[in-house]
Amino acid sequence: MNRAPLKRSRILHMALNGALDPSEEAEPGGRDKPFLLRAVQIAVVVSLYWVTSISMVFLNKYLLDSPSLQLNAPIFVTFYQCLVTTLLCKGLGLLAACCPHALDFPRVGLDLKVARSILPLSVVFIGMITFNNLCLKYVGVAFYNVGRSLTTVFNVLLSYVLLKQTTSFYALLACGIIIGGFWLGVDQEGAEGTLSLMGTIFGVLASLCVSLNAIYTKKVLPAVDGSIWRLTFYNNVNACILFLPLLLLLGEHQALLHFAHLGSAHFWGMMTLGGLFGFAIGYVTGLQIKFTSPLTHNVSGTAKACAQTVLAVLHYEETKSFLWWTSNMMVLGGSSAYTWVRGWEMRSQEEPSPKEGEKNTMGV
Repeated sequence: MNRAPLKRSRILHMALNGALDPSEEAEPGGRDKPFLLRAVQIAVVVSLYWVTSISMVFLNKYLLDSPSLQLNAPIFVTFYQCLVTTLLCKGLGLLAACCPHALDFPRVGLDLKVARSILPLSVVFIGMITFNNLCLKYVGVAFYNVGRSLTTVFNVLLSYVLLKQTTSFYALLACGIIIGGFWLGVDQEGAEGTLSLMGTIFGVLASLCVSLNAIYTKKVLPAVDGSIWRLTFYNNVNACILFLPLLLLLGEHQALLHFAHLGSAHFWGMMTLGGLFGFAIGYVTGLQIKFTSPLTHNVSGTAKACAQTVLAVLHYEETKSFLWWTSNMMVLGGSSAYTWVRGWEMRSQEEPSPKEGEKNTMGV
């Protein structure tokens, strides 16, 4: 019996549902540590994830749509952040080679054959980060999470289209709550006169690209020996190259030539800081999963989104209606419910029934 298609289907299913290999779910030997130490470590890691993620969103909003900057070049902002990530990966790789006992980071080098094999993922990756930034440019930070909340729904659709895999009633119910929250949020933004149709479309496209990115990431990881950091390096190198013709095609080089703050150290400092946050979010995400679990990471992300929305409303001194807040609660509640349902279903599938256990014991 050929097990290769079965293995590919399982990998794709894990990618669509955000699951990791069991070896990646927790820190080896973490359970043997004292409870207080583990609690402090988890608190620090989760706080680091929250601060990094929320700071990155607010900083990107400033760079993309600040009245004081007036920089209409979202592709250039995204390109520069990819460039910073590329240089960081290369620099950390060289530093780790010089000080292997002080830093654990793979040495990265450019192999054109590997770069070509990762190109399909890079195209999806470019779409993901570009549409994310374009969504953030045209919508407020408070609506940002609702605007790009359909990732879970696209996960379910792609599971059915690519794997012909049905989804349980409770998981579909959670998706229905997310869709309802999304539509209610769009309706309330329109009622308040703050709806950006273009930003909403970009948010939907970003959600689709996030789902596709998970699929292609699992597919091309073997090309970089399973190293996420090497994949990050190649992805960003490809992105930097592909962004250059886009910059010229969209005329953003003209906008940069007439940009008043092009020689400002403050501007370039904020741009570089945005790139550092973009690099750091991948590290702290992996760190949070390592010290907790994929399920806890998703719950933490949902809670972070709630805190981010509240902070945005307070920071920008906005007034929102009861139904607007209801739409946010529906999206966050539906996402949490889906995470819990999928976690429960995957644990149930991993636990063998008594009859299966008897068959395994008998060697059947």
